[in-house]
Amino acid sequence: MSTPSPLDLDASAGRLSGAAPTTTRHPYAFLVANVALMGAVTFVASVALDRPVADPEGSFLGPSWVRLPVLCAAAIVLDLLPRALWQGRLHPGRTAAAVRERVRTHWTRARLQLVLIGISGFYVVYVAYRNLKSLLPLVRDDKYDAELRLLDRTLLLGNDPATLLQDLLGTGAAAHVLSAVYLAYIPLVAILVTVWLVWSRNIGYGWWFVTAQGIAWTLGTVSYYLLPTLGPGLMYPWLTSDLTPTGTSELMDSLVYSRQGFLWGEGDYQGVAGFASLHTAIALLWALMAQHTVRSVLVRRIFWLNFALTVVATLYFGWHHIADDVAGAAIAWVAFWLGARVTGHRLGRAVPPVARSGT
Repeated sequence: MSTPSPLDLDASAGRLSGAAPTTTRHPYAFLVANVALMGAVTFVASVALDRPVADPEGSFLGPSWVRLPVLCAAAIVLDLLPRALWQGRLHPGRTAAAVRERVRTHWTRARLQLVLIGISGFYVVYVAYRNLKSLLPLVRDDKYDAELRLLDRTLLLGNDPATLLQDLLGTGAAAHVLSAVYLAYIPLVAILVTVWLVWSRNIGYGWWFVTAQGIAWTLGTVSYYLLPTLGPGLMYPWLTSDLTPTGTSELMDSLVYSRQGFLWGEGDYQGVAGFASLHTAIALLWALMAQHTVRSVLVRRIFWLNFALTVVATLYFGWHHIADDVAGAAIAWVAFWLGARVTGHRLGRAVPPVARSGT
């Protein structure tokens, strides 16, 4: 019998945090509806604006019809292969037996449905989000950075958040630490979807996680169009001119160049939009999901620390205004609550977490 992982997501974790197991017969229904909505809006917008639907992640795995099966198959192999090799100790018979046992007990029809629909649905919503974000400057040319900067300076008694944090934390080592946290978000977006879908013992938690993710990306897209901004670092570049060069500063430069190319008709995609902060929204959503479904106290704390550092990083590097982060947090709460409701989870009063993982 295998030892429970600190990331085990099972029914007891839900009871400890006040979340009841799913009770709906079709926990994927809202996700599928959201996928259809985002896909349709993206297609219509692309045709209306005469812009091709771009694949912002590149094509190193080939076209989407190849990439999706590859991603789903990779998730299955990632679960089966290391476990089989460990339990089989390279003995062919024991290895095959370990695979059969795992398939029988874990890779049920319900699990396969979760992984296939969940990964495919997430991918469509995320690509739609990126494309609709890209089309924003073609739909709305106005920007509200001046108003949000005025709000920032009013709240901070005449100071800009970026300048204040840089003076407090310094512009050397802190820049590298916060840059690492900020950039880790990019691969974690896909990695954590896979973690919750493949390794959640309670399949309902997988549906909850991926549905809430889709809601957050959708609400984030809406927020971009409601209040278009570039972000203080792009609108007022002198706010971050004294920072030590990092991967984050290189990312900001690349976004500026891609935006200019897009507006000049030399590129298919741009990725600049400030309000609301989806870094803040998704990081908080991870922390909320961990708090309600993960048994390990250490893992929960890591997610909350990541959220706190992410908020600091968004302000420190001038990616966002304070209002962007507040709106991002609101998106996370709505996505978390609505995701629970539509996948059949009831949120009750949280109780203290278990003091030891795997119990």
